[in-house]
Amino acid sequence: MTNNLKTPEILFQDEDLIILNKPANLLSVPGRGTDKQDCVASRVQSEFPTALIVHRLDFDTSGVIVMTLNKPAQSMMGKIFQDRKITKTYHAIIEGHPEQNSGSIDLPMRCDFERRPLQIIDHEQGKQALTHWKVIDKYSNNTSRVELTPHTGRSHQLRLHMQSLGHAIIGDNLYGTNKTDSIDSRLLLHASHIEFEHPVKGDLVSIICPADF
Repeated sequence: MTNNLKTPEILFQDEDLIILNKPANLLSVPGRGTDKQDCVASRVQSEFPTALIVHRLDFDTSGVIVMTLNKPAQSMMGKIFQDRKITKTYHAIIEGHPEQNSGSIDLPMRCDFERRPLQIIDHEQGKQALTHWKVIDKYSNNTSRVELTPHTGRSHQLRLHMQSLGHAIIGDNLYGTNKTDSIDSRLLLHASHIEFEHPVKGDLVSIICPADF
């Protein structure tokens, strides 16, 4: 890891936490192979050596990501995520105009083992996955801006759930159509807000990071 790679924008920092705006098309943690070592974790650790990952965003997804600056805080933040005592909100641009202005998608998911990393809906073996959504705006090019609030945190949950609704996220090269992939070269999915009680101090941490699309 070279030191000339830019640390993602810092949105919040104290002695326990560092919260950042992850760029699209950047791994959260290192992958397999020398070509997949550049990631949020390594860039932040080059400036803050004690920084530790708590959760991940997809390579394609931008927005708010939480790291800790010590192991006790990492353990406590991990429990906050595990117990779902955290609110996460995403913004996305989707194909089409939904008939309803809001709703919930409650469809169980599991890994598609023959086509990793794809996920599939499976009512028999899948784990619970619940997403709340609402339309923010409708555009003349037959796309819509939506706000997505996942109650669970399954891999690719928002992407698969919006596809299941018939409105894939623009730029989604895994679950989208040729049309969604051609409108924009990046996935238009952004983690725009996160809120939780500080694991050490107990006060409310609420971070808003508007999408750049």
